[in-house]
Amino acid sequence: MIQIKNKAILQHISYVRNGVCGALALLCMSLAGAAHAAVSLPQVIGHNMVLQRNKPVAIWGQAAPLEKITVRFRGQQVRAMADGSGNWMVTLKPMAASARPADMIIEGSNRIVLHGILTGEVWLCSGQSNMEYTMRKNSKVTKVAPPEGFSHSPVDELQYAHNDQIRIFLGLRKAMAKRHPAHEGWSVAEDSALRSFSAAAYFFARKLYKELHVPIGMIANAIPGSAIEPWLAGQITAIDPASDQLYFDYSRPGKFYPTLVQTLAPFTIRGFLWYQGETNCFMNDSLQYAFKMQALIRQWRTEWGDQQLPFYYVQIAPFYYGSNKGDYPLTQYTLPKFWEAQALCLQIPQTGMAVTTDLPDNLKNIHPPGKWAVGERLAAIALAKTYKKPVEYSGPVYRRHAVDGNKMTLYFTHTGGGLVAKDGGPLNYFELAGRDGQFFPARAVITGDHIELTSKEVLHPAAARFAWTETAQPDFFNKAGLPAVPFRTDSPYAGVVLK
Repeated sequence: MIQIKNKAILQHISYVRNGVCGALALLCMSLAGAAHAAVSLPQVIGHNMVLQRNKPVAIWGQAAPLEKITVRFRGQQVRAMADGSGNWMVTLKPMAASARPADMIIEGSNRIVLHGILTGEVWLCSGQSNMEYTMRKNSKVTKVAPPEGFSHSPVDELQYAHNDQIRIFLGLRKAMAKRHPAHEGWSVAEDSALRSFSAAAYFFARKLYKELHVPIGMIANAIPGSAIEPWLAGQITAIDPASDQLYFDYSRPGKFYPTLVQTLAPFTIRGFLWYQGETNCFMNDSLQYAFKMQALIRQWRTEWGDQQLPFYYVQIAPFYYGSNKGDYPLTQYTLPKFWEAQALCLQIPQTGMAVTTDLPDNLKNIHPPGKWAVGERLAAIALAKTYKKPVEYSGPVYRRHAVDGNKMTLYFTHTGGGLVAKDGGPLNYFELAGRDGQFFPARAVITGDHIELTSKEVLHPAAARFAWTETAQPDFFNKAGLPAVPFRTDSPYAGVVLK
């Protein structure tokens, strides 16, 4: 037997022995705790939720490492094993729409039963304050006559909203970052839950339900005052002046991305609704905003694993941006240029844009009322482009022009049964310019499906523009009741391509 008399060596051996034992003890304690870790779910998976019909449905959560999980729903039973970090996910096979509430059972070391689940259409709605604008605020707007599709003023909708086939989920940053053992994030769209929910999102759901007759689930996670950058998966690191392309540091996501985007993925949805841009307009973003939207659309689609997910958005409304005394030099043309950047994103597949030039009742209010019109216009886009219904979803869109002497003729798509002056008077906010680039008010006359422009000050027209000022609330519509998209024929961005 070897005897060690050196005290330093003996002390070192003791430290090693104690350290190894301590580490083993901690490991055993950790494994014992993990073995008894309860199966948990993200907040978006809960009672009363709506699952997307006709698509594989992801259900996921956390458990002990290597724990076996079983999920049962509507006759399906699927199993998974948690990975070494305790993450697990199963996929349910596509299901038809069902208004019959059903239970979902999730079992591991514990058993979770989720009640009242429907299957239908699910949309995620995001952006800033105009998307966040609640039904409570909507109820305080000056009453209007019932528009088509309403038996009452939409301002009074809270009194009539009792359809248990419309379910809503309000994502909040602090709550979304945590597991929710009560599983109570979803609500029927009525009473106190609806009062705090997005008005634009609710009216979108209301219109969809009326036309599709299937359960509708709406997820809202808008943040007032937010620019687009916090919603991106990475931070902008540089701009290449040669190509105007933006670059992102994907290792440093925006502050909302981890908590309000990634926490919702991969909850199966039909598509996205986006109402944001006012903050970036104040930043005089112009063309750069188009590239940022392009990046956001790609990133969100990638997060959900589907580059074909529809992305429908709202063009921001007229407002006095030019009177802003902030850090950026703004003029009456800042907003039209921003509108142009938003319209460029229509080049991206599976996108659509709702125009709101007619909705403000006060150009000093950046939150125009009439969110029912916003929701219904977004719904028209979805009905036409996603659900293939024969409805007009856009106001007139400039296509091309021709010049004959002192007259310029403008041609449009989305004539919607014919071009009209909504108020019955002469068309306004049209301008003509010669080769010198000086614009003057133009007389605009509807002739069939096109418009003829003339101006006493412009004998040889070279360019035209429409609604090219921040205060423009033009009366140029189609017979479907949708306002025309602002434009200029001499746009410097004519060669910009977004995909």
